[in-house]
Amino acid sequence: MKSISAILVSQKSQLPTAIYVLITLSCWCLGGLQFSHAQKDAIKPGEVLGYSQQLVSADGRFQLGFFNLSNPVGNYLGTWYTNDTLNHRLWIANPDTPISVGQGNLTMDGDGLLKILHDGGSPIPLNANKTAPNSIAALENSGNLVVKELNPDGSTKRILWESFDYPTNTLLPGMKLGISYKTGKRWTLTSWLARENPAPGGFSLEWNLTANGMRQLAIRHRGDMYWLSGVGSNSYFANFGSISSDAGIYNFSYVTNENESYFSYSVLDGRISRWILTSGGALMDFLDSPFVSFGLCFSDSSAPGCVQRSSPICRNSSKTFQKRKGYFVSSSPRLDENSSISVYDCWDRCWNDCSCDGFCTLQDIETGCRFFGGEFAEDKASNLEDFFVLTDISEPVEEPRRKKIWWIWIIVGLVPVPAIIIFLWFLRKKLHWDLERNREAATLNELTSSRRSGDTNEISNDAEKRGHDLKVLSFQSIVAATDNFSTENKLGQGGFGPVYKGRLPDGQEIAVKRLSRRSGQGLVEFKNELVLIARLQHTNLVRLLGYCVKEDEKMLIYEYMPNKSLDFFLFDPKKRELLDWKRRCNIIEGIAQGILYLHRYSRLRIIHRDLKAGNILLDADMNPKISDFGLARVFERDEADAKTQRVVGTYGYMSPEYAMQGKFSEKSDVYSFGVLMLEIVSGRKNKGAFDPENTGNLVGYTWELWAKGRGLDLKDSTLSDSDSDNQILRYIHVGLLCVQDYAADRPTMSDVVSMLANETLPLPIPNRAVFSTQRKLSGAISTSDEKGSCSARITISEIDPR
Repeated sequence: MKSISAILVSQKSQLPTAIYVLITLSCWCLGGLQFSHAQKDAIKPGEVLGYSQQLVSADGRFQLGFFNLSNPVGNYLGTWYTNDTLNHRLWIANPDTPISVGQGNLTMDGDGLLKILHDGGSPIPLNANKTAPNSIAALENSGNLVVKELNPDGSTKRILWESFDYPTNTLLPGMKLGISYKTGKRWTLTSWLARENPAPGGFSLEWNLTANGMRQLAIRHRGDMYWLSGVGSNSYFANFGSISSDAGIYNFSYVTNENESYFSYSVLDGRISRWILTSGGALMDFLDSPFVSFGLCFSDSSAPGCVQRSSPICRNSSKTFQKRKGYFVSSSPRLDENSSISVYDCWDRCWNDCSCDGFCTLQDIETGCRFFGGEFAEDKASNLEDFFVLTDISEPVEEPRRKKIWWIWIIVGLVPVPAIIIFLWFLRKKLHWDLERNREAATLNELTSSRRSGDTNEISNDAEKRGHDLKVLSFQSIVAATDNFSTENKLGQGGFGPVYKGRLPDGQEIAVKRLSRRSGQGLVEFKNELVLIARLQHTNLVRLLGYCVKEDEKMLIYEYMPNKSLDFFLFDPKKRELLDWKRRCNIIEGIAQGILYLHRYSRLRIIHRDLKAGNILLDADMNPKISDFGLARVFERDEADAKTQRVVGTYGYMSPEYAMQGKFSEKSDVYSFGVLMLEIVSGRKNKGAFDPENTGNLVGYTWELWAKGRGLDLKDSTLSDSDSDNQILRYIHVGLLCVQDYAADRPTMSDVVSMLANETLPLPIPNRAVFSTQRKLSGAISTSDEKGSCSARITISEIDPR
């Protein structure tokens, strides 16, 4: 069939000139239905966006058009940032129905139906059942493709459809995650099946309702809870470990009303940002803003926010899948040819199948599974496949025994006798070094594996095994780093032993906690910290870098905190002037987030039991880091509280039920946090819950002021800004809720974080803390109640800064 222009050329000589010109102009008009250039932000009825053309938002920031992916080979309609050199796709109109490469156009018919036309099949409608005449489809400056009905004067009458209501794997500033109660529409992200395959994958990101009515981000894998963000503030979530609440990059919004409930975010002007739910289940922002990411939550991961799931008895934390090249010796694969499952589905299935020792995908597009069992032979030949092989990461991969034997025979056969003697001397030295290392390993194994009868710090076997994933430093390197433990490098002295500042050869500054040889309690503390802190990853917890064990020497190596501890500033009349109210709020919020992580979101549910100002370290930016886990206790997930005959803690911070009866729970830490809050607000020490002079303490003093309506009298005199008085009163109120006598009356740390983050949330009326001002403690305690009596042995450390 000839084109109209060709017909005109062939018929030109037969037409009057005027008629020819008229027809030609008409054809130009018809041709105008195709875009004459790319700089257009909308499609009207009858217009067509061709394969090689793009819509461009009015500000030039976003583009919409066709593109192709190599895996699988297909063509898609989608949006992207104009200046994104990496060509990340923000939204895809046809993720599970690719069209032939080189084909496709977007058009809107007279009824307002926006659809993709292609030669390979039926049209693909975008806004089916949401159409109206006199409509237009426009790419807005937010990146949202919107179909709207217009009034006769060209103004917007109503929004019919928008791409933001149908997100794929990307959340842009202004997009919503949540639910519309009016329409029942849920806004969730869905991961791509693979890196180059935008078909729906196994992960979804949603806005999740917590048990106490607060909301948080949640990732699911095939419907099962996979990762939780923790309760957030205006710019921070507990498990967004790499985002600082001071960075000011993000501004989070939480909306809940009768019509909808959702989360959204915005960024600084001019920044490029997009949150991507990757095909591996990670949430990241890899453009202009920092990462918002976490580790893979499979294989018993301890990454922040990972939801603990039961694993088969054949699996433990020392095992994971590693990518290796080679082949399985004697196993025929079991196949799953389902093209809608990804490599991460294969990972999950193989992990939960004790007969599975490795897997790979069926096709180059990373879908389907092949499962293997038996011995794997590693071979780095380029023509062999890559497999994910179950590996015990606690054991180094050794060379085959045959190679070692041949190596020895070659030496014996080729080198002269003097060289053999030298070799034997070195071999003897190596055996001596190996023996020394084995002795140190045995000492470490004793620390991390032994169980002491009646010890309240016992840790599950599963947890103990996780204490080995740390850097081991030699004693000589520690001596060199601390200048032989010089007094100039001594940072302080605790019940555990002295702490020294050091510097490693690469320039990294460290803090070395050296176990006192005379400390009977220190061995337990060393075991606890080595096993626990190694597994804890949170921005408000001090980071353990490694350890050193040599004969009787046992040391823990931490990141160095240049601003020492909170009490160094808080209880010094001059230095606390550096703690303005904004900084104190940041410290309180950071401590609360750290404790919430310990109680709710870490792989181990942990009660700290020694929260105090001296155990809150401050980094270079005055961000708080909780330290000293020597007295911490691991709780089972369904364990409410516990009881001990060995009461340990710090004078003034212990809850009444713990000090008097040896009972402790999450609410014990809440009590300690409440005391710490009141200290931060007032700049005063809490003398102790049992004051021998009966002159009261900070908790009792606060109650007296609160009862008289003089709560602001507690405010530190260095806090002169009256604009913060309402917030200060609220913080005092929350602190009093935390120090109530009965554990059941105190809020959880999740409640506390919500109270601090949401200033419109009503607060309950606290009960008077009679315990703090009217009871005494001296020596051993003996109390009785309706159910019987109880006694407890007390080990209490001083409150003074170290």
